[in-house]
Amino acid sequence: MDTVTTLVAEPPNAMDSASCYRALAAKDTRFDGVFFTGVTTTGVYCRPVCTVKTPRASSCRFFSSAAAAEAAGFRPCLRCRPELAPYALQENLAHAVWQRIASGALNDGDVERLAGEVGLSSRQLRRVLLQHFGVTPVELAQTQRLLFAKKLLQETAMPMTDVAFAAGFGSVRRFNALFAQRYGMAPGSIRRALPRPTATPDALTLRLAYRPPLQWERLLGYLSGRAIAGVEAVDLQAAAYLRSVRLDSATGWVRVTHAPSRHQLELEVAPSLAPVLMPLLGRMRKLFDLDANPAIIEAHLKQDPLLGPRITATPGLRVPGAFDAFELAVRAVLGQQVSVAGATTLSGRLVQRFGTLSATPFAAVTHAFPLPEVLSQADVSAIAAIGLPQTRAQTIRNLAQFAAQGGLQLRPGMTLDDAVACLRTVRGIGDWTAHYIALRALRFPDAFPAGDLGLQKAAAEEGGRLTEKQLAARASAWAPWRGYAALSLWMG
Repeated sequence: MDTVTTLVAEPPNAMDSASCYRALAAKDTRFDGVFFTGVTTTGVYCRPVCTVKTPRASSCRFFSSAAAAEAAGFRPCLRCRPELAPYALQENLAHAVWQRIASGALNDGDVERLAGEVGLSSRQLRRVLLQHFGVTPVELAQTQRLLFAKKLLQETAMPMTDVAFAAGFGSVRRFNALFAQRYGMAPGSIRRALPRPTATPDALTLRLAYRPPLQWERLLGYLSGRAIAGVEAVDLQAAAYLRSVRLDSATGWVRVTHAPSRHQLELEVAPSLAPVLMPLLGRMRKLFDLDANPAIIEAHLKQDPLLGPRITATPGLRVPGAFDAFELAVRAVLGQQVSVAGATTLSGRLVQRFGTLSATPFAAVTHAFPLPEVLSQADVSAIAAIGLPQTRAQTIRNLAQFAAQGGLQLRPGMTLDDAVACLRTVRGIGDWTAHYIALRALRFPDAFPAGDLGLQKAAAEEGGRLTEKQLAARASAWAPWRGYAALSLWMG
């Protein structure tokens, strides 16, 4: 087993300091977000890719999260910016809760509500986070808010009051006090120490980092063929992704481009979305699978003689996610027994009939996707009028009712089998659709629609086609990343 796999697989309190130091000295991008280094001589903590001179090993302390580093008294580096680090994506309850908190789940301070959502008591939630990250839920939320505020200070020209509220602070006074307590400086001093961001009245510009490489053009190509007309669009000439956004009561738009030299995506965001920036960026990370660790995934899949040449030819392949789980789930149902192009046409008609107008600067993006509450109350005949059989129109309505009741908000820690079983309780959703939704919308990397005709043909050794059972058996060796194998086969 290689060093990367060993380090990621071990719990935080058992991380090998010698391995961490070797990765730090090598500036190894594979470890970005996996651990952080606190330097005792400076009081600063950094990402392993920081460009500063490597400190002596005796001066280094290693932490599994930024929150743990800050709890130990270290402040974030202004050069490598720990808030930009990709998440150390792991399939366990603690990391699932952490991602919710990073998206603003505790900005209202309601620990009891969050605990209930994940199926724990507040006491159990506290114990889980202390065990994995060494901090309480409140301490973790404070760190995420501070890092997000620091990000806004460095990347935007937003007024200080707007920064405080966008980062989830209830008051500017609380923001200033906690910032000074943790970082030993006033928020404004960060801006004074750096080139002032360009103030653009029409957009906020933010960046999201990833572990290289990233197949941006192929990712856009996949999304382009499946873009929901009116809601999202891909500008292949500009290599940009565009879409409308509706989060809570905020509406707006986002445009995404690639900055390969910095290993980042650059987002232009409508200023109207400032109050929901934390959950917005969390959704964009999932949409583009930015927390994947290509080195680990590809090292495993390359061992297979069928996948090896494909993986080698397209390093950094990601599984496109979804900005909204309901939107993707409906798109999956519309794709049942029709071509990709046919499903795209149907989804555009559905948006025109049931969506709401959305003001954006893009001619191709005009609507927000219909809410579950709208489609759950629509007549089946009205849904079928877009060109669907009555049975599939009924499935759309069933799915909307399921989503409106919270069915797509699965509890963290739920297994893939549980998620598929839950989705299949919706009349009209079978195994293929459930696995496709689980893969792209619910982010299960091992989801695998073995009933897919394209996969059955692509996996056949000498032409022909495997049966669903044969393909499932063939794919067992690809676990726990069968979803990445599926995408590789789909994309040829």
